[in-house]
Amino acid sequence: MLYNENKNPLPLWAMLFPSLFNTIIILTVLIIVAVLSIITKKLTVAAGIAAIVVGWVIFAGAGYVGELQLFTFFVLSVLATRHGRLLKGKDHGEIRDVWQVFANGGVAAILAVLAMIDYNHTELYTLMIAGSLAAATADTLSSELGMVYGRRTFNILTFRREEKGLDGVISIEGTLIGAFGAFIIAFIYMWDRSLWVITLAGVGGNVIDSVLGATLERRKMIGNSTVNFLNTLAGGLIAWWLF
Repeated sequence: MLYNENKNPLPLWAMLFPSLFNTIIILTVLIIVAVLSIITKKLTVAAGIAAIVVGWVIFAGAGYVGELQLFTFFVLSVLATRHGRLLKGKDHGEIRDVWQVFANGGVAAILAVLAMIDYNHTELYTLMIAGSLAAATADTLSSELGMVYGRRTFNILTFRREEKGLDGVISIEGTLIGAFGAFIIAFIYMWDRSLWVITLAGVGGNVIDSVLGATLERRKMIGNSTVNFLNTLAGGLIAWWLF
């Protein structure tokens, strides 16, 4: 949260564009990352634009720490998706659309707007942002790397062995990798006791993601983007509950 010389909160427009220097730096980085992602076919053009907007709003509401969490999620997701691609199948790692960008970063962006508006609870909202991004990171790493390193994959509800890659199927190895991803996001935030709060929020969101995959997604009642959105929402709410 930014304040003027009289210690009063700045208006929303001033927080969205805090200074010329910060504006140039952040927008330049966001545009470069988006353009490279479009060129390398990781994002559609619309998704690239959405990523710039989401990234900017998170910076305005959560500052450089929030932006670093988002960037860390993005880098880890790209690396995890590319790793072991041959084992995952030819169609794996397809280009992401605008809905997938919003599914992973939309909750954090909404919370960032609330952090700018509700001055008295900024710390809570930034904690929830971290929990949301920790859940997104845990889900991506556990699913992507669990397909590579998971020795025994099973349905999260029935505990019966099932094939890798199916909705709601997890592995011990993948779950632990996901927890470590959540810990990385928590470590970036790391205020007071928040390290374990954010880590647990990430793990909890990931578990809810798997449960939704094993139930509603398998029955085609909701799609993967909706599951991811609910995963990040759960991560933020769990962080709030543990706060």
